[in-house]
Amino acid sequence: MKFKEIFNLSNQLDFDRVALKMFHHQAENNAIYKSFLNLLGIEHASIYSVKDIPFLPIEFFKSHEILSSNDPVQQTFLSSGTTGMTQSKHYVTDLNIYVESFTRGFEQFYGPIEDYSILALLPGYLERKGSSLIYMADKMIQKSKSKHSGFYLHNLNELAEKLEKLDSKGEKILLIGVSYALLDLIELRKFKLKNTTVMETGGMKGRRKEMVREELHQLLSDGFGLAQIHSEYGMTELLSQAYSKGEGVFETPAWMKIYTRDPEDAFSLQPMGKTGGINIIDLANANSCSFIATQDLGRSINEHQFEILGRFDHSDIRGCNLMVV
Repeated sequence: MKFKEIFNLSNQLDFDRVALKMFHHQAENNAIYKSFLNLLGIEHASIYSVKDIPFLPIEFFKSHEILSSNDPVQQTFLSSGTTGMTQSKHYVTDLNIYVESFTRGFEQFYGPIEDYSILALLPGYLERKGSSLIYMADKMIQKSKSKHSGFYLHNLNELAEKLEKLDSKGEKILLIGVSYALLDLIELRKFKLKNTTVMETGGMKGRRKEMVREELHQLLSDGFGLAQIHSEYGMTELLSQAYSKGEGVFETPAWMKIYTRDPEDAFSLQPMGKTGGINIIDLANANSCSFIATQDLGRSINEHQFEILGRFDHSDIRGCNLMVV
């Protein structure tokens, strides 16, 4: 499938058409997904509706190579996790699709990357190999035209000085950071920012106690002097991200869609607005699997908006937006 088709969807009918085309392709060419469908007794040719497509449990990314392409693997993204935890592995055969996805996705909601100074505060991610978030942030820094864009590890004083200086000059700034590091920054200094978007990617990584989203965002709002804190929803197994501009409501790009499934019946979808397990269609996952049943709990608000409300019990702690609300 030509990936340009994925990123040029104009309406829901377009999405459904491409999603069904993707499903039949992956059902034929993805050995693990094909075996999964066979175990369910499902013949893919009998599926005519997107809502009838089975979603592959995300745990399969920990134990199998999920590939729908015979092309060489260009990059293997690894999930974060504590010692002894089995990491998910996302084998990517075409990094251009990932770059196209996160570039178009971000710019759909925030405008051209080149207009921003990108300040990335991502310790933990930066200190390990195989992070898809670091890959995305690095490419965004490269796309930015600002000489001030870059990564920050433990040099919080330098970051604080730069943030205040750029913001006071009216520069357009994106400060993207892991939750505990953003809290470290506002404990070092209180800000009154006017031209900065602060975007948290979730995760305390054992450095601080977990807290509900409202509590975290209130602390960050007070510390940065901003009315709203933004969030990114993404994971190792996806090549697309959803974004929240506040209040915990995420919005997907046109090639990504969220459904909720019945917690008691993994193959039954919930009506709009009802809480359930989060199923994701990510058409950018053309060369792995586009239909993933996650361990997140949430609800769909409308065709493109959703909330994350927590996680299933006994689920592994994950890197992005794990806070129970």
